Amino acid sequence: MTKLFSGVLLAFLPMTLFAQGERREWNFENDRIGSIPKGFTSEMGEWRIVNDSTAPSGLHVLAQRAKSSRSSFNLCLNEDTLYTHLDVSIRIKAVAGKIDQGGGLIWRAKDGKNYYVAWFNPLDNSYQVCVVENGRFVDLQSAAVKDGGDWRTMAVSVTADRIECYLNGKKYLDLKDATFREPGKIGLWTRSDAETYFDNLVASEIH
Repeated sequence: MTKLFSGVLLAFLPMTLFAQGERREWNFENDRIGSIPKGFTSEMGEWRIVNDSTAPSGLHVLAQRAKSSRSSFNLCLNEDTLYTHLDVSIRIKAVAGKIDQGGGLIWRAKDGKNYYVAWFNPLDNSYQVCVVENGRFVDLQSAAVKDGGDWRTMAVSVTADRIECYLNGKKYLDLKDATFREPGKIGLWTRSDAETYFDNLVASEIH
């Protein structure tokens, strides 16, 4: 089993996750309400720290609250990260959204228009891996998901061109893509009017 999220053992996650390299965690408890967390930049959307009594750790979560158009991607990037091969996970809570809900994880991001993203949408119970290149969104693989609960755990493991994606410990997506090979930033993402809370972002480089 792997030790995650402030000492909580999540036995359902794969054994390889966070087993190698320096582990970094962001739980947002030391970030000021109403601010963007230290080290993060808002590329699009309204990202801010808010209180949530149901948060997995403490009270602070990072919220995306913009109600953008159908074709808009709301994202924030962590400027202090640069990963090629990595394990990354996030706790996610879908709050609202009529067009879209939920959100996901970004990796190997060059900027706000070039990155990979895995995201879960509880409106249609879909889990997808996509690549955004020069702002153009391409779906690489998708799966139907049967899932419930307020807070879900998303995890992504990336080695070379292989991408594996988990939701609450179950692997739904497994594919290869070599659009972006170089190290990049990690980040968080929603689409259109999805209002979403994020907590316990954890990342580790795989060597």
